[in-house]
Amino acid sequence: MGSSDQQLSHIDASGRARMVDVGDKDVSDRLAIAEGFVRVSGELAQAIRDNSLAKGDLISTARLAGVMAAKRTGELVPLCHPLPIDHADVEITLQDNRVHIVARVRTRARTGVEMEALTAVSVAGLTVIDMGKALDKGMTIEGVRVIEKKGGRSGHYVASGVEPTS
Repeated sequence: MGSSDQQLSHIDASGRARMVDVGDKDVSDRLAIAEGFVRVSGELAQAIRDNSLAKGDLISTARLAGVMAAKRTGELVPLCHPLPIDHADVEITLQDNRVHIVARVRTRARTGVEMEALTAVSVAGLTVIDMGKALDKGMTIEGVRVIEKKGGRSGHYVASGVEPTS
């Protein structure tokens, strides 16, 4: 677990999971950006490019699913606080045989929106799989991670190898 003075914030003294009390934290502007990839076959990549899937426009549907998921994260992840989302955006691009998903989520709150951005990426990825499974049963979701976060006590974080947004 790391050093002996390190403590997990979602575990109480008895080792039980708990929701963190953020009531004493300052309200601040928070941003989280997450990314992930769905590896797809050449056939599915071409169908996405051609927008010819029987279920419809995969990219638009997956974007919408990601935004909707960000707003519902507090209902899906047991110890997450429900947050007022000021903005959520999901960008989806096709890069060869990978669908690249980037979610940006902003709020003004006492806790960050990393889980909201990760949930947006994950659900958008699941939507890609749902819409493309008739052509490709071997898709995988890969590399889901926070690539940048701003706000709060821990300050600004940028993942290794990533250019910061500002």
